[in-house]
Amino acid sequence: MPTSSTLINKIKVQLKLSISRLRMVQAKDSALAKQQRRSMAQLLEQGKEESARIRVENIIRSDMNTELLEILELYCELLIARAGLLEAKECDPGLEEAVKSIMFAAPKVEGVKELGIVRGLLAEKYGKEFALQALENADGKVAKRVSERLRVEPPGKELVDAYLSTIAEAYNVDWPRGTKARRAAEAAGEGEEEDGGDDDDDDGPSGGQKVKATVEAPLTTQELSKATPPRDMGPKSPISVNPPSPSTDNIRPKINLPGPPDLKPSKKMADASKSKDAVNGDKKAADSGLGGPGGKIPDVDELAKRFANLKR
Repeated sequence: MPTSSTLINKIKVQLKLSISRLRMVQAKDSALAKQQRRSMAQLLEQGKEESARIRVENIIRSDMNTELLEILELYCELLIARAGLLEAKECDPGLEEAVKSIMFAAPKVEGVKELGIVRGLLAEKYGKEFALQALENADGKVAKRVSERLRVEPPGKELVDAYLSTIAEAYNVDWPRGTKARRAAEAAGEGEEEDGGDDDDDDGPSGGQKVKATVEAPLTTQELSKATPPRDMGPKSPISVNPPSPSTDNIRPKINLPGPPDLKPSKKMADASKSKDAVNGDKKAADSGLGGPGGKIPDVDELAKRFANLKR
């Protein structure tokens, strides 16, 4: 009889091989199920409903078998992850469901011979009574989802109709007859209800979202003349500078804006400018006939006229 460690190593190796085989069978069944669904769609399109109802049972059984293989794959991974618990003489409660589910399903699963080897090694590890108890599910430790998928019973009518309806919808087949027209009518009815709801919302109050127009009397000319124009009218400078706050060092702060420096004429330049203006003024007075404080000098004819007037 092999030692416990050697037996555990064998179980781990067969569990890994079982996982690889389970994945291969799942991929094969999935590809076959796609072909079968396409055939069901063709039968429904041709009106062969009875033939489709009989053949769809194979698809249902294939799907259930695929789900079973996925569950067994998870149980195998669980046993590998908790391989340390297999060292005990008795089956650990945390592994009992996985161990008994694998031993219960191994003889009934086709195409995965590695599971049969795992079942034999587990029976060698825990004894024949434990193996018989798992095979018959006497204590109910086998997972319910495993036992349900291994039942040999024909699927119910509701399940068959659900499968056929799903296949027809996936392949755009009008089954049952008139389903497409009914769906189109339902969609159109839903669209009309939505449109009608929008119209009702437009007629009724909108909860403050709509603005009512208010008509105001035009302002007269007198009122306009009294009105004060706003301060922000006119061109605005693109530069806005906030004045600095006064401090003890600078009581009256002043803003210095960037620009050309202020050029003030010197005293010498100012005196020269005044002398030039005086000369220009004298020249203009001479040109206009202004001669001193008396004003313009009268000519001889004008003096004769004045003398004649004095005699009168």
